[in-house]
Amino acid sequence: MNKPKVGFYNLSGCSGCLLTILNCENQLLDVFNGAEVVSFLMAQSNNVEKELDIAFIDGSVTTDEQEEFLHELRPRTKKVVCLGSCSCYGGVQAMENEKGTWLKRFNKVYGKKPFKVVKPFESKPVDAFIPVDYYLPGCPIDADQFLYNYARLLRGLPADVPKTPVCLECKWHENECLLLKDKLCLGPVTSAGCKAKCPSHNLPCIGCFGPADESNLTSEFSLLKEKGYTFPEIERKLRLFGGVKFIKQFKSLWKKAQK
Repeated sequence: MNKPKVGFYNLSGCSGCLLTILNCENQLLDVFNGAEVVSFLMAQSNNVEKELDIAFIDGSVTTDEQEEFLHELRPRTKKVVCLGSCSCYGGVQAMENEKGTWLKRFNKVYGKKPFKVVKPFESKPVDAFIPVDYYLPGCPIDADQFLYNYARLLRGLPADVPKTPVCLECKWHENECLLLKDKLCLGPVTSAGCKAKCPSHNLPCIGCFGPADESNLTSEFSLLKEKGYTFPEIERKLRLFGGVKFIKQFKSLWKKAQK
């Protein structure tokens, strides 16, 4: 049987998700032997662009060149998998999205000279431009979760990621709930998969695995409001990794609470 053809690609970000894969030293040969890796710029020099079975994409979309690449890539790959919070939700670089301040912030860093090679714009997730089949969130991704899903995808099975929030993993670790200690923890609305690393060290969840499918935003909002947190405080925490969609839902709840 022919091995599935896969490619690993990096857009705008720290490349931490691809580095997580390369740091799987005991399994790295299996990662490469299990498929025909036709493109992985950080790992090999003999990269080619051709028809793919799976494209793994790390990083957010921040330039017209990256947008054009995605539109070229999508027709020649059967499946697109987002790796990490940048690819899935826009990442930290998108935390100020839709505030109308992008150009001002951009010019403060880079000046007002025109870019001649690429045209930059406000960072966005991959699915703002092309259809995405599966999401493996995290900042960075969890190595075990990637290896498990990589094996599934190579066998033609769908990706399998938790739909439950971090709170469930906290219960498995028998952690004391940080919300009961009046700490602004996003565990109830953040996707599991991180093994509750932060709460296990008495640090509130900051939402780096993105919004959980099975979460109660209304209850979380009401609880944080009862504890005296203001909307700007809640919003800033959620914006860090949760994406603009998350913020819009909380804004709606905030408006209802003011009536």
